[in-house]
Amino acid sequence: MTDLRDVLLVDGYNMIGYWPELVELSEIGLNEARNRLLERLANYQAYSGRRVIAVFDAYRVPGLGKSYEQGKVEMYFTKEKETADEAIERFVGELSHRRRQIYVATSDLAEQHVVFGQGALRVSARELLIEVQISEREIAQRIREQRDYASRNTLDGKLNPQQRHLFEKWRRGE
Repeated sequence: MTDLRDVLLVDGYNMIGYWPELVELSEIGLNEARNRLLERLANYQAYSGRRVIAVFDAYRVPGLGKSYEQGKVEMYFTKEKETADEAIERFVGELSHRRRQIYVATSDLAEQHVVFGQGALRVSARELLIEVQISEREIAQRIREQRDYASRNTLDGKLNPQQRHLFEKWRRGE
């Protein structure tokens, strides 16, 4: 069966060079920054339901061009002499279907003019960071609500707020 989910293609090193937390981590080591980016993208992927592919430049390292999966995020290291922008352009061509929307997260607007001409939608590094932060807050809120709900021992504590409100109205005879 064909995967028709929306796709988010992320230029990984663009995000590492823009997101403040990742800039600091990259000064310690690029692997730490890349792993943190992938961790945050995995949470975002679980929240948004989009297929997420993080593309990393590896054109200076011969013999790459491989895909890996970390969590639910697909990682792609470019082929020898291929840039991330070229790989993203190729992915957009391969993934384009009428029932799917493709988003490209990059800070290289000028480099991706062909991709956006093919109908992909641009998400800036800042916009993606904001979306990821919102998803992380909402995930944390849901976890807190579920933990609070599960830890209650009374019948009242096991009901959600709407049910409690309805029972309270019945109790008062409204």
